[in-house]
Amino acid sequence: MSISILNNIPSLEAQNALSMTQMNLNNTLEQLSTGQRINSGADDAAGLAIANGLQANITALTQSVQNASDGVGFLQVADGALSQITTLLNRAVTLATEASTGTVSDTQRGALDAEFTSIKSEIDTIGGNTTYNGQAIFTNSTLTIFMSDSSAAGTTSVTVGMVTVDAGHLNGASLTADNLTTAANATQALTDINAAIADVAGLRGTLGASSNQLQAATNVMNVQIQNLTNAESGIMSADIGKETSNLSKYSILQQTGIAALQQANNMQQSVLKLFQ
Repeated sequence: MSISILNNIPSLEAQNALSMTQMNLNNTLEQLSTGQRINSGADDAAGLAIANGLQANITALTQSVQNASDGVGFLQVADGALSQITTLLNRAVTLATEASTGTVSDTQRGALDAEFTSIKSEIDTIGGNTTYNGQAIFTNSTLTIFMSDSSAAGTTSVTVGMVTVDAGHLNGASLTADNLTTAANATQALTDINAAIADVAGLRGTLGASSNQLQAATNVMNVQIQNLTNAESGIMSADIGKETSNLSKYSILQQTGIAALQQANNMQQSVLKLFQ
């Protein structure tokens, strides 16, 4: 090999090797500090695209679980209100049954009717004042619970038909015209009250079925979130054991590279000995 002072090829080779080592060391340090294998598109463009898509799925599903939970809460409030109405109707059954018998005087029926009227008023109050998140629950409207994994194919909605609830609208039955002022009227009222109890029970059953549907959907989405998170972690997470080993390797290579570069630069100093 000829001696040249114009170019120091060994030094250039040492510089290139040291530059590669430094790049790998920086990448290893970045992965260890962030815990992520992919920190930019340059690390793994395809993997980053897949991971970002999975993150979008997870984010949408997480909010969908919250949507379903809010829907269950809405339906539970509605069911609680209807439970109170059922309690009031059961008291009305007692009053109507008592007013229907011949041993009760008209004056006593008047007192029974006053309580019955109060019950109907309380049912009106419950139906009109029951709210969830500031919005009335018992209206002629459709409650729609939206759930999605951010894709068109993974989008679904649960719809629940809500109804107006008051003494005149108990899912079909009405107590508006009923009174307990006579035995005959009380007997008719008893028939209407029993129908109202059955209709309210039917409404509660419908709401309960929708609540169960939302609970089932929540369970499925939670499993999806778990699996997608595991998949996303497998793509993005750094292999800490491997990168710790790489840190040791590249740290040693960096030190040896610097030493080799120093030796390569010192080689040209030997040219001066030819002039001695």
